[in-house]
Amino acid sequence: MTAAGVFAAAPDSALAALFVPFESAELRLPSDGRVLFLRARAGVRLREVAQPGWLCEQSFMPFADELGRNGFRVGKPGADELFSLVLVLPPRQRDEARALFARALRHTAPGGTVLVSMPNAEGAKSGETDLRNLVGTVQHLSKHKCRVFWSTPDVAGINQALLDEWLALDAPRAIVAGYVSRPGLFAWDRIDRASALLAAHLPDDLHGRVADLGAGYGYLAAQVIARCPQVRAMDLYEAEARALEPARINLQQAQREYGRELDVSVHWHDVTRGLPQRYDAIVSNPPFHQGRADLPELGRAFITSAADALQQDGRLWLVANRHLPYEAILTARFRDVRSVVVQEGFKVIEASGVRG
Repeated sequence: MTAAGVFAAAPDSALAALFVPFESAELRLPSDGRVLFLRARAGVRLREVAQPGWLCEQSFMPFADELGRNGFRVGKPGADELFSLVLVLPPRQRDEARALFARALRHTAPGGTVLVSMPNAEGAKSGETDLRNLVGTVQHLSKHKCRVFWSTPDVAGINQALLDEWLALDAPRAIVAGYVSRPGLFAWDRIDRASALLAAHLPDDLHGRVADLGAGYGYLAAQVIARCPQVRAMDLYEAEARALEPARINLQQAQREYGRELDVSVHWHDVTRGLPQRYDAIVSNPPFHQGRADLPELGRAFITSAADALQQDGRLWLVANRHLPYEAILTARFRDVRSVVVQEGFKVIEASGVRG
């Protein structure tokens, strides 16, 4: 399966609902074409409605690539850039969503509108309340099991103290055990149990250049630095751009703490598209779902990319939920596959001897 196929978006009710206020004539698209779309997603309705010059921001690389393939302009607005309309598809995590609402307001021109769509099952009422607390007055409608809400705020009515407070919610922050993360990342405020299990069983003889696939905020890579003194270089690959800054901070901290000087690189990259280098070892706690749905094809794509990038005698150390069916692809791509430990619903696997 191609990378595009692995990450292909399901029909997105929130995206469809987002444009209902224009269909019902409650809102009009701005005549100047100045539109910013935060957490933009490609889809039929966007292709039908979008005009040249709209700016789409998306931090998850597969979705950003999908927008680009559909001909949309993808990037980040300038710090002081203002738009007549700011569209928002907020995430489920509330602190992350609040920071996004605050950013949307910062990029809304005087007299401009902020328009939001959220699924009812993912905190839509709370999202509307949050926007109302920021701007004072909000209108809303319901469609496709989503709540669509918007405001054309009076600058005097914006709660500036709350705006500043919520803008700061997206900054990397200390969590546990000295690590730094930010809201909305995978296991953002804790050490993931599966990753901790893999770290506890890493052998100390990993050496050379090592990659961490789906690195998140960098916990597992930091553990490699702590536990594997023969590793001389680490490459972290992560599709969510918001994870890169915390990962860099955590890797710098690990090198200081353990007196190591490694060649460390953190890459915004879709692992399912393959890797640009070859490695002596790879570690991974691969994703296995998109949204709330299990998607084991993701994990299998990670394994394929790992096998393609390993040296012939390279080693893959992998952790996964016990029920995930990875053994067939592992035995097809590696000569030696062993279960290191099965514990608390997770399995740690070592695979070595890449098949040609």
